[in-house]
Parts: sequence; structure tokens; C-alpha cells
Amino acid sequence: MKEKVVIVMGSKSDMIWSKRIAKALDGFGIESVLRVASAHKVPLKCYELIKEYEEDDVVFITVAGRSNALSGFVDAQTFYPVIACPPYSEKFGGSDVFSSLRMPSGVAPMVVLEPENAALAAAKIWGLAHEKVKEKVRKYQARLKESLDKDDGEVQNG
Repeated sequence: MKEKVVIVMGSKSDMIWSKRIAKALDGFGIESVLRVASAHKVPLKCYELIKEYEEDDVVFITVAGRSNALSGFVDAQTFYPVIACPPYSEKFGGSDVFSSLRMPSGVAPMVVLEPENAALAAAKIWGLAHEKVKEKVRKYQARLKESLDKDDGEVQNG
């Protein structure tokens, strides 16, 4: 079984944000698939897309701003993990993020605001069952620690 993340965008305008997620997933050796399906405009297509990928084990990452029905809809239709990664928008002063945070009972997508961190969260989920991915996460975290230690040393030695 190959680790796979399905990145579902609410519209093609979310492509840049989604590609950042896909690039970060690639660094963990995780395959990603980019798709477009709006829970508001074409809920049946969105539903069919979710069911198409449930034949394999997957993690879903949803990318939708404004009124983020996509993340809740995907989560309510699948038993697999869903990570909402809404793109930041200056247009509403960032307040549109609340549509990703407040969900009805029984609907629980995780929310991660940075694309690279959404990929990391997906890698940690896959790492529970795949030692190869877990080791890549460990190495990633070790590189971060080394960088921080280096920066700390430079600051101390000013």
C-alpha cells in the first residue's frame, strides 16, 4: 500500500496553496493527488470524488477559503482523516478562517493553517502505520533542531 494524500480544492484559484502542500508531501515521500470539487456548487461531484478514493487508504487535505463548507462536507462523508488548510485572505482580515474552525457535532476536520504544516500533519498520520514515513518525519524534526541549535549558538556568540 502506498501512502496517498488527496488534496481537494474548492476551486482552481487554490492551486498555488495546494501545490505548496504537494511539494512538502513529496519531501516525505508521500504521493498526492490534486482535485477540484466545490461542496457549495457541486456537492454530488464532491461526494463522488470522496468515495472514489475510499477504495484505498488516504488522508484528505481540503483547501477552501471564504465559506469553507468543503472541509466539513468531506469530513462528514468519510471515515478517513481530513485536514483543513484554508488559504489566508487579506480580503476579510483573516476572519474567514472561522468557517474552518466551527463545525457541527460529529464533524471534525483538523485545521492546520500553513501548507507545509498540513503536509507534516498528514505525514505524522501516515507515520503511525509506515515506519519509512515515520523515519522521514524524525529526520525532518532533527534538521529543524540542528538549525535552531546553530542559530542559538550564533546568537550566544554574537
